Amino acid sequence: MEHHFQIMVADATHYGFAQLICDEMAASAQARGTGIARRSPDYIVEKMHEGKAVIAFDDQGFWAGFCYVESWSHGQYVANSGLIVAPPYRKYGLARLIKKRVFELSRELFPQAKIFGLTTGLAVMKINSDLGYEPVTYSELTQDEAFWKGCQSCINYPILLSKERKNCLCTAMLFEPPVVAAAGPAGIAAEAPESMCLSTENL
Repeated sequence: MEHHFQIMVADATHYGFAQLICDEMAASAQARGTGIARRSPDYIVEKMHEGKAVIAFDDQGFWAGFCYVESWSHGQYVANSGLIVAPPYRKYGLARLIKKRVFELSRELFPQAKIFGLTTGLAVMKINSDLGYEPVTYSELTQDEAFWKGCQSCINYPILLSKERKNCLCTAMLFEPPVVAAAGPAGIAAEAPESMCLSTENL
């Protein structure tokens, strides 16, 4: 069966889907036996209110998927987090479409940011790679305590602590924006300020 999807930046009209999105994130993580940072419906609504979330529907108007943008270290790091596709719509390439749109949104909101992701999913790794991400060590991720605190709800958090946050079961991937060539007085190109982006993703 062929599906057609509508993918858009979420807004106030989508607040009612927050609980459904959180429930599906938790159910998917449990089914796969993998960790994912838990988010509350209020947090999802906040992301929608800020224009930092992408939501997908099928051609009948049924909710099909979601992902949001998260920033760290005063916008120096950005994450495409909470990627989830509703079970009936998996295997149709929707995750790739959502990732592409939330990646574009991240670039629009934080054009000079590095975008990073943490994931245990091979499919997400492939999508990230196609978008220009490359595998990196955890030392290249934000050291913002607020970010790492989000990992506390993950079942693998004890492993992260035992490794002194140097690695865990998730693979870290990073997209670095192109260097902005701004000729200075001496004609030397100036680099754009650095920032980054993370994703805790669940298919």
